[in-house]
Amino acid sequence: MSAVIYPTTNFKAIEQLVIDRGEGIYVYDKDGKQYLEGMAGLWCTSLGYGNQEIIAASNEQMKKMSFTHMFGGKTHQAGIDLANRLAEMVPVENAKVFFGNSGSDANDTHIKLLRYYFNALGKPEKRKIITRERAYHGVTVAAGSLTSLPANLTHFDSPIDALGILRTDHPHYYRGANNGESEAEFVNRITNNLEQLIVREGPETIAAFIAEPITGASGVIVPPAGYYEKVQTILQRYNILFWADEVITGFGRTGNDFGCTTMNIKQPDMMTLAKQMSSAYYPISASIIRSELYEAMVELSSKVGVFGHGYTYSGHPVGCAIALKVLEIYQRDNIFKTAASTGDYLQRRLKAFSDHPLVGEVRGKGMIAALELVANKTTKAAFTDGSVGAKAVLACQHNGLIVRAVAGNSLALCPPLITTEAQVDEIMEKLGKALDSTLEHTTLSDR
Repeated sequence: MSAVIYPTTNFKAIEQLVIDRGEGIYVYDKDGKQYLEGMAGLWCTSLGYGNQEIIAASNEQMKKMSFTHMFGGKTHQAGIDLANRLAEMVPVENAKVFFGNSGSDANDTHIKLLRYYFNALGKPEKRKIITRERAYHGVTVAAGSLTSLPANLTHFDSPIDALGILRTDHPHYYRGANNGESEAEFVNRITNNLEQLIVREGPETIAAFIAEPITGASGVIVPPAGYYEKVQTILQRYNILFWADEVITGFGRTGNDFGCTTMNIKQPDMMTLAKQMSSAYYPISASIIRSELYEAMVELSSKVGVFGHGYTYSGHPVGCAIALKVLEIYQRDNIFKTAASTGDYLQRRLKAFSDHPLVGEVRGKGMIAALELVANKTTKAAFTDGSVGAKAVLACQHNGLIVRAVAGNSLALCPPLITTEAQVDEIMEKLGKALDSTLEHTTLSDR
């Protein structure tokens, strides 16, 4: 056993798989066994492993300038170019970009920007943030308080009340609908609940509503048609900002440039980007806001003498150079268009598992999906714990496929965007064998 404290791991089940190298969409363990990386690492290695163009861009920047910071008026061209490129891409009006190192710290930054902004407007009471049940927005103290998953909250004593975090319904029809309720009725009910929450708390106290366009760690929830249209109407009615967390859904994952495009979210006020921005070749993130928010903060920072927020590695030149190369490859090679086509094929193939005895629901968009494993297909009864999902993950691993169990017993799939249809077929073959094996070893005690 090593000295490592492992992230998001059962401390009684560490060091089960040692990954040694990667090539394309495959990784290899220390014994040389090959695995198709069906999760793109942690939803992030969009261009796969060993991309020589990205490696060359990294080497070139390291030789030229391995590090310089962005504090106190200093800057560098790679950071300027990346910010401008992102501002051109995102649906945020006249976007301004703050760089960080992860999705978690980017969401932390947004919390601080919201407070700074409303203080600049003379509205210090407008600081509450609405998140959703089953949300995932990171694991730092503040971003972790926006997260709603039990494992990320239990024992950590997150300062939810102190931060003004409010929670509203998750938009998962399969798990959240009342008996006999149509999707439209479900949407009306939960969006009415959102509006009632706003009125009850006082809209003058609420700064923003945060949402992943399609969720990741909570089970790849794709909201029903009309959900985001109604949410946006409500937020506009009460002057509450829409904050889109695109850490997972950004850069082609859902079959479009951003999840906002896929889910018809028009001009969010704020966006969080990370993961596929650099294809995970370097830790980098971006907190993006409308220029109106930035301009309101300029005078306030001048009075203080400095905008007192930033990280040593904000806008790290190597990270910026890598991200610029990744964005270039996305555009040059039509990666988003290709991923949309392959994603349609992936979703069609996955639908075949709808009839499997263990599978309650198949859901997803583009190159992200989940299969929810249930104890009873008719009643939708869940398993008593997450052990069946864990069995399925190990069965996939045995067959040379890496997936992840999320939200208990949902098997998530998020292969690299460069995955081919033939490799999707390979995923289906390995996944099918794993599901059959899991069913064979699932007993009544699991139900």
